[in-house]
Parts: sequence; C-alpha cells; structure tokens
Amino acid sequence: MAKKKLQRFAEMEGFPNVIQPAFDDAYLREHRLRGNWNRDQFGRPGTVVLELGCGKGEYTIGLAQRYPERNFVGVDIKGARIWRGAKTALEEKLGNVAFLRTRIEQIASFFGPGEVDEIWLTFPDPQLKKGRKRLSSSRFLNAYKQFLKDGGKIHLKTDSTVLHRYTLSLARHNELKVLIHTEDL
Repeated sequence: MAKKKLQRFAEMEGFPNVIQPAFDDAYLREHRLRGNWNRDQFGRPGTVVLELGCGKGEYTIGLAQRYPERNFVGVDIKGARIWRGAKTALEEKLGNVAFLRTRIEQIASFFGPGEVDEIWLTFPDPQLKKGRKRLSSSRFLNAYKQFLKDGGKIHLKTDSTVLHRYTLSLARHNELKVLIHTEDL
C-alpha cells in the first residue's frame, strides 16, 4: 500500500492540474496563483468554484463536467485522494479542473479578494469534538470572506444533523442569508 502511495505522489508531481506547495510557501505568504487562477492555471476567464475537503474529487469532476464554462479547484490535504481526481480530470481532458493540496487553514494564501464565486463543502467531517475545526465554523467563514465575491455562495451538503443545525445557527447569528435548507433531502 505505501509503495503505491509513493508512486502516486511521484506521478502527481508531473500533473499540470495539481498544485502542491511546500508548507513554507503557503504559511503566512501569498502563493503565486493568488488572484491569478484564471490566467495562470486555467488560461481562460470564468467563475472560480472551490470544493473544500474534496477527497477524491468526484464532486469537483462532476461539477466541471456539468458546467464547462466554470473553473473548479478541489482542495484537500490528502495527496493520495487528490491523485484520483487529478488523474480522472487529465484522462477526461477537463481543462477547467485543478487540485490544490493544502490545509484549509491556509486557504486565504491562495485566493485573492473577490476571486472565488462559490464554495462547496460536501459532506465534511462534522468534527463533533473540535467545533473550531468545522469547515463552517466562524473561523473558516471569516477566512472565506477574504476571497469570496460579494454575493458569493457557500453550499453545504451534509448528512450530519449536528453540523446542519450548527451551521444554520451560526448563519443566523452572523446574519448570513440562507437561501435554501432542508433536513429531509
């Protein structure tokens, strides 16, 4: 298993759709793509959509296939997971997909003010014991504000009742507009 993982990491180094900065290149610094994703990564204009905690990138790939005029960035820290999504995007010649391997805590280092149109949080870990690590916590919502366009959207899909209710209460507390929500999907 470890050998296969190392082979995938080595293969991914040559993928043009994967950005894997060293920790020091992102920690408290602006990455070279910050504010320049459309020009430097995608080579075309378009809305920028993030999937945070993308795992193997199935949702990122699916959205990119459905909306070819948009540019998608899947973000996760796990390289073995990202490999699958990146490989699929290359095989299917999806030029509107990239993957960023980093910690969500460093996300503001990679995107400039108003650069992102939408954020998807698809079935994130509800972090039952560590609320501050929830991707919909105040800590992260404040980070997203740094690069989300005015009127931008954050989509949350979860099967965790705890996370759903927590996020709704946080949205109300912060006077954020909730467009649609349901507890019975």
